[in-house]
Parts: sequence; C-alpha cells; structure tokens
Amino acid sequence: MAMTITEKILARHAGKTSARPGDNIWVDVDVLMTHDVCGPGAISIFKKHFGQNAKVWDREKLVIIPDHYIFTEDPHALRNVDILRDFVKEQDLPYYYDPGTDDYKGVCHVALAQEGHNRPGEVLFGTDSHTCTSGAFGMFSTGIGNTDAAFIMGTGKLWVKVPETMRFEFHGTFPPYIMAKDILLQVIGDIGCDGATYRTMEWAGDAVMQFSMEERMTLCNMAIEAGGKNSVIEADAVTEDYVKARTDKSYIIEHSDADANYFYRRSYEADKMEPVVAKPHSPDNRALARECHDVKLDRSYIGSCTGGKLTDFIAAAEILKGEKVKIDTYIVPATREVEHGIREYTIDGKTLQTIFEEAGCHIGEPSCAACLGGPKDTFGRTHGTEVVISTTNRNFPGRMGSKQSAVYLASPYTAAASALTGHVTDPREVMPARV
Repeated sequence: MAMTITEKILARHAGKTSARPGDNIWVDVDVLMTHDVCGPGAISIFKKHFGQNAKVWDREKLVIIPDHYIFTEDPHALRNVDILRDFVKEQDLPYYYDPGTDDYKGVCHVALAQEGHNRPGEVLFGTDSHTCTSGAFGMFSTGIGNTDAAFIMGTGKLWVKVPETMRFEFHGTFPPYIMAKDILLQVIGDIGCDGATYRTMEWAGDAVMQFSMEERMTLCNMAIEAGGKNSVIEADAVTEDYVKARTDKSYIIEHSDADANYFYRRSYEADKMEPVVAKPHSPDNRALARECHDVKLDRSYIGSCTGGKLTDFIAAAEILKGEKVKIDTYIVPATREVEHGIREYTIDGKTLQTIFEEAGCHIGEPSCAACLGGPKDTFGRTHGTEVVISTTNRNFPGRMGSKQSAVYLASPYTAAASALTGHVTDPREVMPARV
C-alpha cells in the first residue's frame, strides 16, 4: 500500500504495516516535550490519575524546556518554574534546561533541534502548538493538550487519528530576497487559517530542499496557523548532517511513495515569489509587502521560534549593516546558542551584535518574550496602540500584549527593511546596496 511520510511513521509506531487517513491507532511516543506554561498542568493531571508517587514511563524520553515567561519578576511565572524543578528532581529527569543555570537553552522548538532531540522518523509530542516545527526533520511532530501529555507521561502512548496529507511543492530557485517566512505566509493566505485543519502539510520540491535546516524549521513552524495537525519535510543529507552533529542515536528515514494518495496538491514556481506580510489580525490576511507601503510602524520585532534563529539574524544584519533604525527595533534570539552566534558571526568584520547595536536595536535575552505577550515586564511587549512588524507567528488581538496594538507578520528581511524606513517596506527597496 502506497503511503505518505506521516502515514508510514504512524504505522510503524503503531506496529502496523500500513495506516490510512482516518484510522485511529495507538502510537508509541519517542519524545514528549513540555515547558513552563503547560508543564505544571500536565504534571498535576499525571499525579492525579497515575498517583502522587507515580514515575514517568521513560525518564530518557521526557524533555522539559522552560522558555515562555522566564525573564520576569511575575510570581506566578516563577512559581511555574519551581513546580518543574520539583518534578524534575522527584523523577530524576536528565533533560531539563533550567533557566536559573548555565543549562538554560531558550525557546523549546529551536532548543529541541539544537540539543539533538529531533530525529527523522520519530514521533514527538509537545504541549505547544508550534511543536510542528520539528517536522522539518522528517518526523511526526505535533502539539497536544495537558491531558494528553499526562497520559503519555504515564503510558508512553497516545491515541491518534491518522491525518490526510496536503502537499505543497516549490520548483526552481527562490530569489535572494525571499525567505521561508514569505513562502509560509503565501500558502496560509492561499488556503486560509482553516485550510489544513487536522491535515499534514508536506513541503517538497527542489526549491524547498535547497533550504537550510533553520529555514525548513520556519517553513514547518506555522502549520498550526493553517489548522494543520503536523508539518513535514523529507529528511535528506542536509538533515542528517545537522542531526549527526548533535546526537549519536539511531533513526529511520521515511519517504513518501510516488503514488501516495494526497488530499490536496499544489505546485508553485519559486522564482515568482514576492515578499509577503500578514496584516492584522490574522495570519491568513495576506498582502504583498509592496502593497503595504503606506502603513506606518512604531516598532520592528525580530525573534521567536519562527524568526529568532541565527539564519534570521544574519538576514536582518545584512539589511541593517551601516544603517540606523527609525523605529524601536527588538532583537530576541531564540536560544543561548543563537545568542552566541549573534556575538560570534561576522559580516565584513563586524559581529551581528555590533551591527545591531550600531543600528540602534534593543537586544533581549533568549526566550519567547513578547511573541506570547507575557507578563507586563516582558521584553518587547506591546503596551498601547503600537503598530508592529514582527517575525513571530501570530497577530491576533493581544498576542504581543496590548489588544489595541496591530501586528504585521513578515520575514526578517522585511522586518529589518521596515525598521530602516518606519513603514512596511519590501526588502528589495533597500537590499541592492547591501546584499
């Protein structure tokens, strides 16, 4: 029976030879991830139903990464981290990245990859909707609620309905001013925020396979903004080089069969893509960046699991080098590793950090920061009627703090170009002299 990547992975983890869309199956879980926002709730449910002294099914497969409300004085946020610390000590868990120590990593979706927890062919669940990011590694990865997470803690299994698959192919070569975020916003604009509801978004084509792992992660990151169950890109040599540099654990690469059945297929010409933004207040409210030239901005925000990787900051620095921003511009690395990269990576002899500082940017600590609003003292949080261009993943009212603010989603190129002009700017307007 011909199958897609997702169907093959789920079938194997259910001990079956095949799986069809709509099948309900028990799957064995390779990794469960939780963080400071949902972890305490999942732990409470686990203890309630499995017992106060119950042990998790496999201490090597539970990864806890605090990242959302970290650099804050908010007592409720701090208490959440304390609950995680107590549980980690009680369970003797080896994969806990404490924000109070040098072990702290940053945003969970990027840290999972950097710490070797993403491996082709595996099943990873996380108590965060953007867990679909890990599908960039050719694995089944999706977000779940606290109750499902608690059940996995106790059993190592989860009841899953096999999703249908939508395949998006990009052929040719993307122009130098196009990033994965542009592609993502283009597709979400095409199909809508409910266009992939409970379906796999499979990315393919020679243009996609030219992307780095970080750009592939961006491409998979926002499947949930289209309603998707998961997102996936077939693993290749680029994937293996990244994975083998971070873990020696074995894995199995799955490929979609040529005659696999897809719910939907669409092909795009990569060279015809243009810089895209999502206007307030929905990720599918798509427009071309050049069509929003008259939108005045108060701030630019470059960060998050979607747009806070080293690749994103290299792109931003290419635009900002030797220039001064006209609006408040926030730089928030996703992880400590990215933060280190900002300090070490150079363009024409200057580090990214120097470029950002000389341009007048504000640089924050690695975390989710203002992407989820956060407590009032969160770095970069909106507090009034700010109009923001951001590399984050959602622009719903109040997402970055104030319900009166307006957020335009964009690529790092577009966010940086807009920081220089003070209005939404197609990066092609400023790129020729610098890139």
